[in-house]
Amino acid sequence: MPTTTTSARLPRTDPEAQGVDRAALTRLVETLDELRDVHSLMVLRHGAVVAEAWWHPYAPDEPHTMFSVSKSFTATAVGLAVDEGLLATDDRVVDLLPEDAPADPGDNLAAMTVRDLLTMTSGHGTDTMNFTLTNLHVPGSSWARAILAAPVTHEPGTHFVYNTGATHLLSAILHRLTGGRLLDYLEPRLLVPLGIAGATWEQCPRGIDVGGYGLRLTTEDLAVFGQLLLQRGAWRGEQLVPAAWVDEMTSAQVPNGPDQNADWEQGYGYQFWRCRGGAYRADGAFGQFCVVSPDRDMVAVLTSGTSATAAELEAVLEVMGAVDPVADPAGPGTDVPSDGGSPLVREDHAVTLPRGASHVALEDFVRGSTFTLGVHDGEDPGTPDGPVPGAPDKHAPSVLRWDSVGIDRQGDEIELGWTLADSDERQVVRCGVGRWALGRARVDHEEVPVAGGAAWTAPHELTCRLLWRGTPFALDMRLTFGGDGEGRRVEVAVDQNVSFGPTTLLRATGIGAAR
Repeated sequence: MPTTTTSARLPRTDPEAQGVDRAALTRLVETLDELRDVHSLMVLRHGAVVAEAWWHPYAPDEPHTMFSVSKSFTATAVGLAVDEGLLATDDRVVDLLPEDAPADPGDNLAAMTVRDLLTMTSGHGTDTMNFTLTNLHVPGSSWARAILAAPVTHEPGTHFVYNTGATHLLSAILHRLTGGRLLDYLEPRLLVPLGIAGATWEQCPRGIDVGGYGLRLTTEDLAVFGQLLLQRGAWRGEQLVPAAWVDEMTSAQVPNGPDQNADWEQGYGYQFWRCRGGAYRADGAFGQFCVVSPDRDMVAVLTSGTSATAAELEAVLEVMGAVDPVADPAGPGTDVPSDGGSPLVREDHAVTLPRGASHVALEDFVRGSTFTLGVHDGEDPGTPDGPVPGAPDKHAPSVLRWDSVGIDRQGDEIELGWTLADSDERQVVRCGVGRWALGRARVDHEEVPVAGGAAWTAPHELTCRLLWRGTPFALDMRLTFGGDGEGRRVEVAVDQNVSFGPTTLLRATGIGAAR
């Protein structure tokens, strides 16, 4: 059986020794594999890893964008600050952010408390991050001021609205009270004791950590955090987070239904969602999950890039539900088993690749040619920036404006190249045939790690897939050649697997000279 290369901080053990059916874990991995674009899985019982799986090219030591899982870390930081006497949950927001609050806040805003921000009952009628979009990247601009200027249409504490802006206000409050970044505040109190190194967090133009998204961690980092929660804030003989705060934070504080998915209407805590079966979770877009089941003494962590998040969660909860409950639902405290036996380890899966031929006769005509592209009539040309992984507002993809496209070959790899309409610089990505080829590409003026795969899916059709490693995002690109039998014409279609905006990024026709 293969062994993982992760920097292990959690013991590994045999599933059966911890009362978990290995066959059930195998079925879970296979179910996730069918969902497409799952990246990693880790399952813990009694404080030890009983299963882990990695879908190549995603790897154990590679940080992953966590999206709204970040919110749960922000809530944990608030609990630490409450314990240190820096604030209380009934403190008014306008008093904690006096420089950003309007001079005449109105009754609802004036009544808004820290607890209202934690429970997503701030009184806003919509996600207030929408009010930061006009000054998203303006140097020195205040997102907190823009959020506090938004209409507060409900009495705080009475109306649940999922609101990333509320979480940013919590981060801004902690920044003001501590004099520094949220990440810096958490580092000595939480991250270092848990062995979490190299975490990063996106910031607003004023240098305040976003709070509601933007945290990057490894899979095992998140699993360790989940185990800390299961142990009610205790870790290796030290109480890192007050047990009472963990209980309060992960309990249903407000109703959050109705919803067509049952696990999105089980109640909401302090930046945590409740699940069926007595479990709770930190939940990030496109399938970033940390699911904790005190009754089963289990933790499950997922990273992925899928819209089938309800199916993912259902599969995890089904495995948890089949395990016998523990006598002490408070968890094992600091007593965890030593390494022993073999957990279920799967490293033989890969993120979905294009399937087809490695070479067709037409390739000899079109490789090395440059095809100049024109956007189809009636299509919005969008902006020159392409899709970039990250936060919903900062990184929502715009329609691509590729000026040209071409393919070539280097050994057993197909090269896909393109230029943007506002740049003469050519970007080239190597794509493995039947495997992922790792590389880097410059996107939105930043070089990022990528992986490429390609195959001829028809005699005149090349399909390429490009992953932004460490994120949920992938581009599916189809180049269909034709016109005169020698490939002087190409139809280009580019789509994104998941997105906060449009997933159709480009439909264009290219004309080029065959070699």
